[in-house]
Amino acid sequence: MAELKPHPDPTAPPRLIVDPEAVPLDAAFADIAVRGAAVAPERLRPDALRTRLAAPPAWRPEMTGDEKLALLSRPPRPASVLIPLVVRDAGVSVLLTRRTSHLHDHAGQISFPGGRADEGDRDAIATALRESREEIGLVPEAVDVIGTLPLYITITGYRVTPVVALIEREFNLRLDDFEVEEAFEVPLSFLMNPANHERRRIEMGGISRAFYAMPYADPRAARRYFIWGATAAMLRNFYHLLAA
Repeated sequence: MAELKPHPDPTAPPRLIVDPEAVPLDAAFADIAVRGAAVAPERLRPDALRTRLAAPPAWRPEMTGDEKLALLSRPPRPASVLIPLVVRDAGVSVLLTRRTSHLHDHAGQISFPGGRADEGDRDAIATALRESREEIGLVPEAVDVIGTLPLYITITGYRVTPVVALIEREFNLRLDDFEVEEAFEVPLSFLMNPANHERRRIEMGGISRAFYAMPYADPRAARRYFIWGATAAMLRNFYHLLAA
């Protein structure tokens, strides 16, 4: 993530954050002027999203990953995630998943559907579509890929391509209950408003780590979701693209 120091002990395993909500808020990010302005509503419409992803303006991602924290004995493994933008009457929403608690990597966390590349995958887009079908039953025929975001290196050693897609057709989900606990949607307008972004900072074994979070309380389901880590970082990068 942002502002990382090199790992002081290259033989030690990377230290993962067990309870991200207990990590203190970064006081330097409290001022709304520091966080940034919300993306204008007209930029969140499907046609505007297509145009922006097809011909992006000059912009820079805020974060490229956790490679300074990850101890990589081999190059990062290629992976992809799908950022599914569901077009609803009330506006565009982002389809997210909550991973099951028994998984080895990112257990219980909020994630985009996706995973590691297979040898048979033609490219990063094919990986994202295949993994989305396997994890949540989202068929490629319902998805219209409109672009990609910059690569992101996770602390678990994956080089992730975020693939952005619009979903304007009817679709049904079928969750793989081994990997996915639930799927839910968050309004894109909420996620693209930095008033809803948090930055948290922690010192771990001589390493200063800052990460973003976007807590979301779903009023319809009376549920609260803590979006953080790589998922929040990719959404923060998406914010910068749309705000540029």
